[in-house]
Amino acid sequence: MDRERRIRLALVVPCFQEESALPRTNDVLTSLLLKMSEAGLVGDDSYIVYVDDGSTDGTWGLISGYACCRVKGIRLSRNFGHQYALLAGMEYVAGNCDACVTIDADLQDDPSVIPDMVRAYMDGSEIVYGVRSKRVGDGWFKRHSAHCFYTTLRHLGVECVYDHADFRLLGRDALSALLEYGERNVFLRGIVPKLGYRQSKVYYQRGERKAGSSKYPLGKMIEFAGDGVTSFSVRPVRMLFWLGVVFMMAALLVGIYVMARYFSGETIEGWTSLILSIWFCTGILLIGLGILGEYVGKMYVEVKKRPRYNIAETV
Repeated sequence: MDRERRIRLALVVPCFQEESALPRTNDVLTSLLLKMSEAGLVGDDSYIVYVDDGSTDGTWGLISGYACCRVKGIRLSRNFGHQYALLAGMEYVAGNCDACVTIDADLQDDPSVIPDMVRAYMDGSEIVYGVRSKRVGDGWFKRHSAHCFYTTLRHLGVECVYDHADFRLLGRDALSALLEYGERNVFLRGIVPKLGYRQSKVYYQRGERKAGSSKYPLGKMIEFAGDGVTSFSVRPVRMLFWLGVVFMMAALLVGIYVMARYFSGETIEGWTSLILSIWFCTGILLIGLGILGEYVGKMYVEVKKRPRYNIAETV
């Protein structure tokens, strides 16, 4: 594609219970597209796609009211989850844009750096990550848990971009390659770095949410982290194997010690230590079975090949 000309850009915005945030979001994004068009960065045919992920408030009513040549909407039949909403939007715009940018409806990820993403794309980058330089809107716990999340993923062999969520630009080729991944357990932060192509980053300061509430409480964050690990790494299973080896060696040493005490005629006591050992080993076994169950469960979901989402309506 000739990257010297103005590109057709699609903004994909997943929404869930964003009735209070959406008016500001739509004003900011439509104004941004207009300014970028006037600056010669994007074409007049660039547009926004809002994906309503099964909201029960007035989100879809607002989206329907905004619908025009620059604003389109998709309503999923129920709440499928953030990753599937993103996927639905990207599949919708594939083939109808030169590049797409995904950004959450709360606009905590700074939309003012989207022009920088487009410039990086025009300079040859097929994937441009929005990376947080500061997390002003997040509390102490959120900042440190995020740090632990990315560090854990890397140690477990998952390739990911530190302090990058789902704010990114994908060119036409990268988007087509991404949509070839047909798995049901979708973890886009792990898939996108595996695509290859020329990649770059733009940095921004993450702001505070202006309206609405976070859709990622602690429980969902833990579940999301677990999906990321089990979707891209088998290291937890390998760790179980080596833990088993360690316990086997420990049991061998204890056995030698017991035999030595026995032949020396000393009485062996220690019911407490025995019970503690049994409970400890049982706990390890149950944890191991749980980890293996996660992998088996994911295989069960994959082999059924059910639709990843259902679209109820488009405008």
